[in-house]
Amino acid sequence: MTPAAVFRSVVLDCPDPRALARFYAGIVGGEPEDADPDWVVLQVPGGPRLAFQSAPDLRPPEWPRADRNSQQFHIDLDAGSTWEEVDAAEKRVLALGATVLDAEDSESKDFRVYADPAGHPFCLCRIEHS
Repeated sequence: MTPAAVFRSVVLDCPDPRALARFYAGIVGGEPEDADPDWVVLQVPGGPRLAFQSAPDLRPPEWPRADRNSQQFHIDLDAGSTWEEVDAAEKRVLALGATVLDAEDSESKDFRVYADPAGHPFCLCRIEHS
């Protein structure tokens, strides 16, 4: 089937696009392109384009609520195939400014949930590599 369009970017609203782009660059690599303070693009090496647009009055989602101010979407990040790799990734994201939303029972779920500095949920996932 011929696609109707080609995937370009995932865009996150946030109060400070430059700061959030630097946060994600610290996790996934790349250099933010920040010529415009209201719109910053991060090309993830070997991956998608993340963009960050200014939304000064953003209200972060109330994770894990679905009845009010829900998360609408989140980003899953492959943190490695072992819990030791996930633990190391967790230390790095926390040092960059993430906060823990849910690390309970992660071994049965194979993921841990965090919020970025603007409050968007993201997961560090343990992925079996073959």
